[in-house]
Amino acid sequence: MVLGILAVSCTKKEKMNENPLLAEWDTPFEVPPFDQVKIEHFAPAIEEAMKQHKAEMEAILSNPEEPTYENTVEASYYAGQLLGRVLTVFGEFNSVNISDEIQVLAQEIYPKLSAHGDEIRLDPRYFERIKKVYENKDKYNLTEEQLFLLENDYKGFIRSGAGLPEDKKEILKGINQELSGLTLKFSQNILSEVNRFKLVIDKKEDLAGLPETAIQAAAEAAAQDGMEGKWVFTLQKPSLIPFISYADNRELRKQIYDAYVNQGNHNDEYDNKEILKNILNLRVRRANLLGYENHASYVTEPRMAKNPERVFELLQDQLWKGILPKVKEEKAALQAMIDKEGGNFKLEPHDWFYYTEKLRKEKYDLDESEVRPYFELENVRQGIFTVANKLYGITFTPIDGIPVPHPETTVYEVKEADGSHLALFFMDMHPRASKRGGAWCGSYRDHKYTKEGKEIYPLVNNVCNFTRPSGDKPALLSVDEVETMFHEFGHALDGLFAETSYSASYIAWDFVELPSQINEHWAFEPEVLKMYAKHYETGEVIPDELIEKLKASANFNQGFAMTEVLAASLLDIKFHMMTEEDPNLDVMKFEKEYLNSIGLIPEIYSRYRATYFNHIMGGYDAGYYSYTWASVLDNDAFQAFKETNIFDQATAKSFRDNVLAKNGIKDAMEMYVSFRGREPKIDALLNNLGIK
Repeated sequence: MVLGILAVSCTKKEKMNENPLLAEWDTPFEVPPFDQVKIEHFAPAIEEAMKQHKAEMEAILSNPEEPTYENTVEASYYAGQLLGRVLTVFGEFNSVNISDEIQVLAQEIYPKLSAHGDEIRLDPRYFERIKKVYENKDKYNLTEEQLFLLENDYKGFIRSGAGLPEDKKEILKGINQELSGLTLKFSQNILSEVNRFKLVIDKKEDLAGLPETAIQAAAEAAAQDGMEGKWVFTLQKPSLIPFISYADNRELRKQIYDAYVNQGNHNDEYDNKEILKNILNLRVRRANLLGYENHASYVTEPRMAKNPERVFELLQDQLWKGILPKVKEEKAALQAMIDKEGGNFKLEPHDWFYYTEKLRKEKYDLDESEVRPYFELENVRQGIFTVANKLYGITFTPIDGIPVPHPETTVYEVKEADGSHLALFFMDMHPRASKRGGAWCGSYRDHKYTKEGKEIYPLVNNVCNFTRPSGDKPALLSVDEVETMFHEFGHALDGLFAETSYSASYIAWDFVELPSQINEHWAFEPEVLKMYAKHYETGEVIPDELIEKLKASANFNQGFAMTEVLAASLLDIKFHMMTEEDPNLDVMKFEKEYLNSIGLIPEIYSRYRATYFNHIMGGYDAGYYSYTWASVLDNDAFQAFKETNIFDQATAKSFRDNVLAKNGIKDAMEMYVSFRGREPKIDALLNNLGIK
């Protein structure tokens, strides 16, 4: 009998060792073994990891001892470690190495994961143990972090339906599983839409107005598609934005722009209207089941905003009303330019970018093609690292031999000022068909401690979709791409400096953009530009004249930029303020009627329209306002640096110690007040927008 058991155990161990996802990760810094993983490894690894997690939780929940912080809360944090590791790798494959096989697998796996999570979370034994620990929290001598996590954990159980009767728990499980599949399908459809559209140009005269870098990139894209001698433009931002900004051919600008703003809205296999309707209905059904009037109330309750009414107060009452006159002035200026040129047509959405660039050139003698040569990607990267070094003393050194999710990924070892190891930092910068669009910051591993007290250092990644090198030219970034690079690196700093103990945090979602958005402020400071903005051919530092032009034009087109963001934020909240299900909901009609009602001018679309609003599938549902909410915080916080100097190390240390290190383990407002000495004020944002 013993021999039989041993044989079974050995066989199981051998199988685990054969699957790199289940074996010990014998890699440098215990990085996920991306180079060893094959698609067929995922399904059995996830099944095994869920089984282990379930067994670990069963041991906790069946423990006859009195529930304590250690044997219940802490023990549950250490449970499911294998599952977390496996899902980290799968999530990365499903973001940057997407294939048909991965997408099919994701459709199968995510509903199962949702069911697994609900099975554990909604087990009445779990809630009862957490409740007892929470009621007796004063006797455990908990640290500030432990107390914060316990309180949020307890509230999280309530919010996830742990207090519901069993029949309603079953309904909730069904809703969560259905939502898991639908949100994934929505995102997959967008990727398919982006990949299938190609604007093919075969006449050189149709390229008039475009910068040489854009033309060359389009020629290379065409060659890759077997269309030598032609030019291909896509819906990827590095291809789309130059085209709608500079192409003289108005009809072609309309063609590609219309394709962009109608993603998921073609009544075909990639259409997202019905999917979004079902998602919205399921979310309101879940909110009602949990005792909330609507999904927006449910989402905002634990955040800084606390309720959707406060969101509307900021976005609609204070900002929207102030920005509308500004954007109408911008519209009039663009129409005047059209009329001056004898255009004999009314400004339309596909004209805005084009005539904005013309007006920028006229007003400030600034053409983005003038600036791009100074924003070579590698120089911008080094500029970002230099800023971080001057503020926080940390250094970034390229490191080889680290497994990466894609060959285009570069890795850096991050060290403290004293030379001690802090983290690894991964960067993947360019678009490809197998990679979802946009830019984001993630983590392969958070800062934490093992049960034995060993410190585990973070593995943080930045993923972007920036302009590729083209011909003999390196990757030359636009002003917007430079800003995005600084933005995502701000998120990275948040992960690099985290002092979490359990790799589990409760970051207020409308606070999460503060670290990223404050980092944008350094990008175009004259002192910083002179550090990194160097001409890719001559090495010449960006001249003062060009810096002055950038500075003078900084608030140019801000009405448009803020309007499209506010429109998306308000649309998101409004969608999620439905108080009951509507089986006849027409999401495009809803979008049009609501945005018309608040006075959005027809020449501007919401930054994200309903059918390609991917943010609200991935955590920003009823939360896209967070970018604007954080704008109040980041403008106010940067003032603290401006009041001393932008590289004041005492201010930087305070920001690191009170915000970045504590983010997710302390109340957001408490963190901000600890840094700033007071609650945030809106004045700096209004001044910067020119609406005060």
